[in-house]
Amino acid sequence: MAISMAFPPLHHVAAAVALAALSATSAQAQGVVNALCSTDAPWCEAAAKEFTRKTGIKVNQAHKGTGEIAAQLGAVAKNLFKIFSESRKDSEQVLPPKTDIWWGGTGDPFLQAAEQGLLAEYRPAYLHDLHSWSVRQYAMSGHQVGGFYSSAIGFGYNTETLKKKKLPEPQCWSDVIKPAYKGEVEISHPASSGTAYTVIAGLVQLMGEDKAFDYLKALHKNTTTYTRSGQAQAPNVAKGEVGVGITFMFNFEKWKADKYPVKTQAPCEGTSYEVGGIALVKGARNMDNAKKYYDWLMSPEGQAVGAQVGSYQVPANKTFKMDPRIPTLDNVKLIKYDFEKYGKAAERRRLIDRWTKEVEPLPR
Repeated sequence: MAISMAFPPLHHVAAAVALAALSATSAQAQGVVNALCSTDAPWCEAAAKEFTRKTGIKVNQAHKGTGEIAAQLGAVAKNLFKIFSESRKDSEQVLPPKTDIWWGGTGDPFLQAAEQGLLAEYRPAYLHDLHSWSVRQYAMSGHQVGGFYSSAIGFGYNTETLKKKKLPEPQCWSDVIKPAYKGEVEISHPASSGTAYTVIAGLVQLMGEDKAFDYLKALHKNTTTYTRSGQAQAPNVAKGEVGVGITFMFNFEKWKADKYPVKTQAPCEGTSYEVGGIALVKGARNMDNAKKYYDWLMSPEGQAVGAQVGSYQVPANKTFKMDPRIPTLDNVKLIKYDFEKYGKAAERRRLIDRWTKEVEPLPR
């Protein structure tokens, strides 16, 4: 079932969140930051631990998919709007959102949250230190979303599993819909995973919408599982539980480095890519500490943590030497991904609703 992303008028939501923030001054915690993280769990955990060691600020952090977090933030804002619109006498006691900062994971849900008035504007002083694709995210979102890293969609596959089942290594989108791959393909669910939405939006741009949905119906026949998160494919492929996973290719690099029989391939026809997001939540209780965590995550020290724990995305900060294990995108045929159009909440909702109605119910 697709996650509903319908909210009250944006200026009402923003006003409710702002009022809640003002009411919480006396309740603001000291030495704490509340975070949601959507990138690889080891990176989330290592970054929080190192930031606390460096600063003494405790990080309360949960790990969830980007689609799930966007829906969560929207539900909180909707609830605040309801409380304030009822003009209750005790409304001044209502606290703002518990989340202060959200980082990691594909950027489209971040842009949609910005559009819905859920995020805070922030203009870091170090924009000149960032790659152009990171800076573009700030420009598109009214400086509410920054580009945190980049990676391309592709296939990861277990060479031993495919060899045992006498299956060729997939090179193109056209390969993984062949009948021979039935029950051997895994992808995430677009209602909870920004990764899956990036796949759908990319195919729509690559093929045209109707042809893309015909393709998704064919892929559905070969799909064994729709996982909650786009990070599930890499370990499942590495351990031989499934032959082919469709997700961001960086997810497989750790398993390749650990000598699992895993290879990756960017689809020959072309593929979509992500610019991972980072944002402050409007009305955050601990905004000063959230900005400190944000700035540290975007610094060379913070950006380097990913590769140290096996997450090999291309970092946004260009002022330090990138880990040599991070795969280059130079030889990947990237489509001209329209982040502005496909980052809109209405477009995301429309495509996911169509997938939910036309693809998900089909028999496999």
